[in-house]
Amino acid sequence: MVEVRHQYATVRGHRIFYREAGPRDAPTLLLLHGFPTSSRMFRRLIPQLADRFHVIAPDHLGFGHSDTPPADTFTYTFDALADLTEALLTDLGVTRYAIYVQDYGAPIGWRLALRTPAAVTAVISQNGNAYDDGFVPQFWAPVWAYARNPGQDTEPAVREALSLDAIRWQYLHGVDRPELVDPDTWTFDHRDISRPGNDLAQLALFRDYATNPPLYPRLHEYFRSSQVPLLAVWGTEDLIFGPDGARAFTRDLPTAEIRLVPGGGHFLLESHLDTAAGHIRDFLTRTLLT
Repeated sequence: MVEVRHQYATVRGHRIFYREAGPRDAPTLLLLHGFPTSSRMFRRLIPQLADRFHVIAPDHLGFGHSDTPPADTFTYTFDALADLTEALLTDLGVTRYAIYVQDYGAPIGWRLALRTPAAVTAVISQNGNAYDDGFVPQFWAPVWAYARNPGQDTEPAVREALSLDAIRWQYLHGVDRPELVDPDTWTFDHRDISRPGNDLAQLALFRDYATNPPLYPRLHEYFRSSQVPLLAVWGTEDLIFGPDGARAFTRDLPTAEIRLVPGGGHFLLESHLDTAAGHIRDFLTRTLLT
């Protein structure tokens, strides 16, 4: 039985929740979740990795069990979320780590890598975008419109993403066996997103998402110069970040390992855990333990 420790840390005055498992002297893997979930998305993956790796999975501020300060007292940006993650790692004494990024976790992880390239030992991207190729236009058009011109004409379309139906869609669209996806996933996420004032925090992050693609040229240069080991394990049916986003990594990382999982959607771990975990464990073992 793998013990998963559920812990809190005060980081820059904010209470941050994180899951931790595995021996602290083993190679560290930092799991960075996406919208609209939390470290809960890794609840079944962590036990499959923690026998050989030191795993840390925080809840970003505004998500899960972490604090949700009002948007008029905290500026919700991806830079700010990366700052808190970086500070948490410093407080925990972690100086080298692999990253697993999904959705919102990607722009946070990319910022960490750009700030301290030598700290990142490997990258796993699970439907976590780093190239324009990955954006599915139909999904992203309202987000770009809102970022360009926030207001009553553009806000309703993105606010819909906070609804229970939209969150359920994120979990189920394209999945070949939807009966494998636990309904608690979208129920708990909707509950957390619906905390008083959290809608304004989430809207701020929707607006700030437009700051991420301009970082991509620097990120691609980092890939080329570092040749960091990278695995992209991707649900092929994702209508948010399409599989072209996975294939694109090989432009700058010719040895990147691309594993496309048919019938998998945006939250691949919910429906295809064993397949994804097999690729991840094999990659990390070869990359970090040999």
